[in-house]
Amino acid sequence: MGGAEWLLLVMLSVLWAGSFLFYRVLAAELPPLTTGFGRVGIGALAMLIYLRACDIPRVVPRPMIPKFFILATLNNVIPFTLFAWAETRVTSGTAAILNAMTPIFTVLVASLVLRSETLTAARVIGVLAGFAGVAVLIGPGVLLGQDIWGQAACLLAAFTYGFGVPYGRRLAGLEPAVIATGQLVASTIVMLPLVLVFNPGPPTLDLAGWASLIGLALLSTALAYLIFFRILARAGATNLSLVTFLIPVTSLALGASLLREPITLSALGGVALIGIGLAAIDGRVARVLGRSRAG
Repeated sequence: MGGAEWLLLVMLSVLWAGSFLFYRVLAAELPPLTTGFGRVGIGALAMLIYLRACDIPRVVPRPMIPKFFILATLNNVIPFTLFAWAETRVTSGTAAILNAMTPIFTVLVASLVLRSETLTAARVIGVLAGFAGVAVLIGPGVLLGQDIWGQAACLLAAFTYGFGVPYGRRLAGLEPAVIATGQLVASTIVMLPLVLVFNPGPPTLDLAGWASLIGLALLSTALAYLIFFRILARAGATNLSLVTFLIPVTSLALGASLLREPITLSALGGVALIGIGLAAIDGRVARVLGRSRAG
């Protein structure tokens, strides 16, 4: 990845780190299906307005329409609902930690199932080092004593992302904004009947709840997916999934800068491991060292 892609990845990590906080606020006010539906529905509306304002063509080839519904189910409907439900039983920090399993699942699915990317030793080492860094950064004790079903839901959501991220490349050739919009519109269509059946009735939210839902939809969904599909087109599924390693680092930096939370030695060790993992997957350091040896 180039410098622009790394910058976009950091921006995406900030937007998605916020989603776990928004889920936590909404967990006490909305059923999980309603939270997921509000997220994709408001996000879809925002993206349609964006396409019209920017005069971006909204015509999608007919053969691609079923792919949008598959992508929507894998990338939005299942994981959004699972994370919303999980955060009624576990903390947002735990959800973010378990979400960091996404790169491991993505590497395995992209290489062994979809065969869209090559499984290299550097990628395997990179994702294992990255996940080890997340474990050291947060501390395994965070997971202890929390609801096992909530944790299982987070892992299942990460596993679903493992299929959704590489599957998104099957929509290559379309504008990232069009893919993001199509995915969110398809998600809204899929979730609407589910909400009407299982959670009928208008939502009752206070000011903090509405602010969280709008932030979740506009920042952590609409804007995030604009960035998501741009990185996916340029850098591939494995590189894109690295964002889940950066989310805990982003949370640490925000906590230190805004809340003056202390940074421990274990946190610095975790960040270092994550950096090693990212460097291994990026590959440029290894190539430079290889050229130096050859010289």
